[in-house]
Amino acid sequence: MTDTTYKVRVFKTEVRKNLAGKATSYRVQWQTDGRKIWRKSFPLAAQAETYRSSLITAARNGEAFSLVTGEPVSWSRTRTQEMTWYAFLCKYVDMKWKGASANYRQVIARALTAATPAMYTTQKGKPDDKAVRSALHRYAFNTQQRETATGDVAETLKWLADHSKPISALTDSGLIRDVLDKATSTVAGTRAAPNTVRKHRLIVSNALDYAVELKLLDGNPLKTLNWKPPKSTYEVDRASVINHAQARRLLDAVRQQQPSGPRLVAFFAVMYYAGLRPEEAVNLRTDNVILPDLKEGEEEVWGELHFRKAAPYAGREWTDTRTIREERSLKHRPDGHSRTVPTPPALTAILRTHLTEFPNGPDNRIFFGVRGNELSQVTYRRAWSAARMQALPPAQADSALAKRPYDLRHACVSTWLNAGVPATQVAQWAGHSVEVLLRIYAKCVTGQDAVARQRIEAALSAD
Repeated sequence: MTDTTYKVRVFKTEVRKNLAGKATSYRVQWQTDGRKIWRKSFPLAAQAETYRSSLITAARNGEAFSLVTGEPVSWSRTRTQEMTWYAFLCKYVDMKWKGASANYRQVIARALTAATPAMYTTQKGKPDDKAVRSALHRYAFNTQQRETATGDVAETLKWLADHSKPISALTDSGLIRDVLDKATSTVAGTRAAPNTVRKHRLIVSNALDYAVELKLLDGNPLKTLNWKPPKSTYEVDRASVINHAQARRLLDAVRQQQPSGPRLVAFFAVMYYAGLRPEEAVNLRTDNVILPDLKEGEEEVWGELHFRKAAPYAGREWTDTRTIREERSLKHRPDGHSRTVPTPPALTAILRTHLTEFPNGPDNRIFFGVRGNELSQVTYRRAWSAARMQALPPAQADSALAKRPYDLRHACVSTWLNAGVPATQVAQWAGHSVEVLLRIYAKCVTGQDAVARQRIEAALSAD
């Protein structure tokens, strides 16, 4: 399949205006191969018209247009090395947007925002640092938002576009090291957390690989640096894991938080007793819960949760549907794959009571707000924080113990492992690989050393 076309149509220049009716930019639009629409914005009408005229001339002269860049192939031989860092990153973000989850889109934006200050051509006339970071993160590196920038934000983006070094400058080893240093540092200039360092370095490297693909660079300069990443830890802090008595007190305290507390008991319970992630719990529907029939007078028995979707919080600006959550397949699972988790009798009873007290959630959701809307992250985090302060002694409330709702999942998995459930079964229930499971929860498995010593002693005695 060829990556060029001679079928090109150039449209009339579009004038972009703000709410006051003032023209803010001029956008040239053209189509290649009868399918792909390309857009390029300019601050001045003359610039836009010059660019548009050049496209028309190339098309009339029978030049081949690239399906990768949208421009005449001949232009790439003389102009690709002149692409600025800012323009390139916008192009990279647009390339990654469709295939990235909403949360990963934000991670990309944060990494590129952190790296960009190393690529300014000057500090003269630069807007406030906070304004620059906001404009980059929320608009420049957000494919859906970029064209909506107006007022001061649009002016900030214009300054960035006009005062960004060419990407070809990254052949300077000192400059690429500055880019990496900025990308892996906090706003205050200190080294970021190890996991953040690892993610940001990977994103910048991936972006530069794309520059090589576009023939903007001969090679990825980041890979030539002698740089050692900090050690990352994935282990759960044992100090954050609660025991069963503490869990019961916390659930009782949650019920007392008005007005949302009573409907949140089961929400936190599925994390503690079944190991669900918050984004899995918030997306549960009534048909995901399998409760056995129970005759009057019978004791509660085991049930099951069977689900295949999660809805992580992302924010409206980052989801394709403009909703605050993005429904996706389960973490570490391909599309369509499900997970089944048993519910012990205590959880089965809680769920049975909850479904009786709070039926008919929107879209058959089990958990929803007091007004019948989607359960918000702010609501359950606020209730959990208040319950901790009420249920735990001051020293424990100020500690890492169950500080986040996610720590309930850690407590559940730790309980399974310490109860002697085989790691393969725990991994299946928790939605992990065995390798990841044992690495994350290595410090939470207790009492196994004594059992191991007894077995060794018995073996030696037999000899």
